[in-house]
Amino acid sequence: MDKKKKDFKFIVRLDTELNQIQDVDLLLERILYEARRVVNADAGSIYLVVPTEKGEEGTEKLAIKYSQNDTIQKQIPPGQKMIYSFFSVAISEKSISGYCAMKQTLINIPDMYNIPPEAPYSFHSSFDVITGYKTVSSLTIPLISNEKRLMGVIQVINAKNNKDVIIPFSPDDEVLLTHFANNASSVLQRAFITRAMILRMIKMSGLRDPKETGTHVNRVAGYAVDIYDRWAFHHKVPQGDQDKFRDTLKISSMLHDVGKVAISDAVLKKPARFTPEEYRIMQNHTLYGASLFSDISSPMDSLAKDIALTHHENWDGTGYPGWVNPDSGEIERADGEGKPIGKKGEEIPLGGRIVAIADVYDALCSKRVYKEPWDEKEVLKELRKLSGSKFDPELIEVFFEILPNIKHTRDRYQESEEE
Repeated sequence: MDKKKKDFKFIVRLDTELNQIQDVDLLLERILYEARRVVNADAGSIYLVVPTEKGEEGTEKLAIKYSQNDTIQKQIPPGQKMIYSFFSVAISEKSISGYCAMKQTLINIPDMYNIPPEAPYSFHSSFDVITGYKTVSSLTIPLISNEKRLMGVIQVINAKNNKDVIIPFSPDDEVLLTHFANNASSVLQRAFITRAMILRMIKMSGLRDPKETGTHVNRVAGYAVDIYDRWAFHHKVPQGDQDKFRDTLKISSMLHDVGKVAISDAVLKKPARFTPEEYRIMQNHTLYGASLFSDISSPMDSLAKDIALTHHENWDGTGYPGWVNPDSGEIERADGEGKPIGKKGEEIPLGGRIVAIADVYDALCSKRVYKEPWDEKEVLKELRKLSGSKFDPELIEVFFEILPNIKHTRDRYQESEEE
């Protein structure tokens, strides 16, 4: 089989694999990785079209969502992730990605330091100066929806030959990446629809509880995946299994508090501390949330049910709701007083143990109507203190191992983006 047929066969197979990814963020990350692999690029970035903020020129801009660099990644300890800056660029002729988006056309540059003077765009070498990494060749292509709407831009950097030498991207690379981008755009549209449905459920919760915002649940889900990835690395989970679980975890984590829609406003929106009776009523949100996923038809339903039910259980067994069947309300294990016994240790599903840490961390770091955000040192001190009582001690160690990645995820979803 010649190389062209082999490459296109790979892209067709990859299209099937991408269709299995449900979460937008994880899909974007995978799209960028595979785009680089298709044309053997050392690095790259993927941007999405987002609305401009007040005072900015135009109605839309490009915001970077993921950046990858094999050369820099190799300098990082195994299991750690590369940290990169979040920024946006105008959709205009001034930048390469902005020009690509505005004209909706592919741009192939053999040498970024020798762009023809008549070109309207330019290359800013500040990233190269900061990192010591030299950008040479680049190939930038728009992501266009089936309705011909601009969705974003993929930019791959530094094509390499079989001797690991940086070379320009070829005309064949242009054809391959164009075909890949067309397929990726269709898959991305489907993922956006899934994300929109999830966020509508979150908005429904937000109508009842102002704390349940898209930004909050995106942070919690992002932390959850960060924690899981490092846990999976330590436990040597096969990559295929890890990819499937992290995708399901990302979406399921966003729905951890959806059961609050069933709690009365008198309790849910009370601006003061709960009475013991009100606290017991609030605890029922775990059962209500889990019951929404009783008709299990997918791995996501199963994990979402586990997380909704158990993210307030404690490692030492003092959490809630304990051994209660969320569908019937029957107590499955009771103490001497007939009250449900709390789940403890590994009786609590992994997803619930992970989201417990992610949810508390975000709650303590965030401003609320009834409190200011805690100082970060105090937040971290509190998490350490609760290790082995409220939280799985192994997962707390994992959390602190990846603290830079946790902060990176927090920076991605700032409070100003609240819906």
